[in-house]
Amino acid sequence: MMHQVKIFQPNGILDATRSQEFRENISEVLESGAKIVLVDFQNVTFMDSSGLGALVLAFKALRAADTKLVICSINEQIRILFELTGMDKVFEVFINQDDFHQSVLTRT
Repeated sequence: MMHQVKIFQPNGILDATRSQEFRENISEVLESGAKIVLVDFQNVTFMDSSGLGALVLAFKALRAADTKLVICSINEQIRILFELTGMDKVFEVFINQDDFHQSVLTRT
């Protein structure tokens, strides 16, 4: 059985101004009924604490809807932010989309 995966690719800077838009996008994803949401950070250059907060809220909202949130392609700055806040233990982080797809395919 193939999981229904929705890939979401924010870009630029994920900060207070952009986190509202991010949350709205996640709400749309919730309505789509996907089982797994992959947030691809390939085009995100910087994320601050409000961006991280939006991500945590999205994670909780999706989990409540029985949808898994996973992340891929984070840069060094975001990786450090995750490690400093312990989020690297909360989120499942893949190297890139290929890594994610291979991992998901081997689990089904």
